[in-house]
Amino acid sequence: MELIWKDITFEEKETFERFYQYKTSRGCELSFSNNFLWVAHYGTKWSIIEECLVFYNPHRESVSFPIGKNPYGAIDVLMKYYEEQDKPFMMHLVTKEQFKELEEHYPDRFEIEYIRDVADYIYEAESLGTLAGKKLHAKRNHINRFIENYPEWTYEEITDDNLEDCLDMAQKWREYNNCDEDPDKKAELCVTLQALKKRKEIGLTGGAIRTRDGIVAFSLGAALTDDTFVVHIEKAFADIQGAYPIINREFVLHAAKGYKYINREEDLGEEGLRKAKMSYNPAILLEKGNVRLI
Repeated sequence: MELIWKDITFEEKETFERFYQYKTSRGCELSFSNNFLWVAHYGTKWSIIEECLVFYNPHRESVSFPIGKNPYGAIDVLMKYYEEQDKPFMMHLVTKEQFKELEEHYPDRFEIEYIRDVADYIYEAESLGTLAGKKLHAKRNHINRFIENYPEWTYEEITDDNLEDCLDMAQKWREYNNCDEDPDKKAELCVTLQALKKRKEIGLTGGAIRTRDGIVAFSLGAALTDDTFVVHIEKAFADIQGAYPIINREFVLHAAKGYKYINREEDLGEEGLRKAKMSYNPAILLEKGNVRLI
């Protein structure tokens, strides 16, 4: 048996979105914008198997949970393929709900290892937009300090008119964070620049905070499901008090109107990022793991 794994390009956007109507998870990776932006870093490939969309990670030789009308027909084909290749069958980024379905269709044949670093942080949009309550008091204080220091601040949608300003800000962020000395940060910056430049083609909405000193923060995201908006990228100058909290709040208020939940993706095991994401009190911590045959 031979399966053809293809590279992800702009041409797949319509195809992917046709299959995404069958997705049952709010996982941040289930969007074309995420797929396209990170393909260069992870080398992800794709194929249509039994009328299902399947992604393949060549570094780990694992596949995603199939998305389509008949995911278990696709899993049967994939298990046979791995057996013929004399390789262990592996799936990645599998949620608890998906693993429960696997257990129902293949009792006691699989086990899952949940990976905390790739769990998605999902928040109630109303909570991020209002920052109401005692637990988010510190966020409100940071925003108040920002407004006191920059009373002329404005929120702007990212357009062709202010794109260069956002790109300039990203390059300054790169210097401040020594991205060239850290492979992960360098990859993150490359993804950020591509997201800014290709935002219209891949369906991203962007917003920025401007002060008298120029753009000090920006964010980019897209619709994930009917009730969930995903924030793929958020950049701000950490030495400006309140810059991160205000772009977080304003982007939700302007770009994610009508959505119940906001997925702010994973923390990838970064201690500071984990602390920051937990401080906003996620409504859901979407656990995902690696699955293998027992």
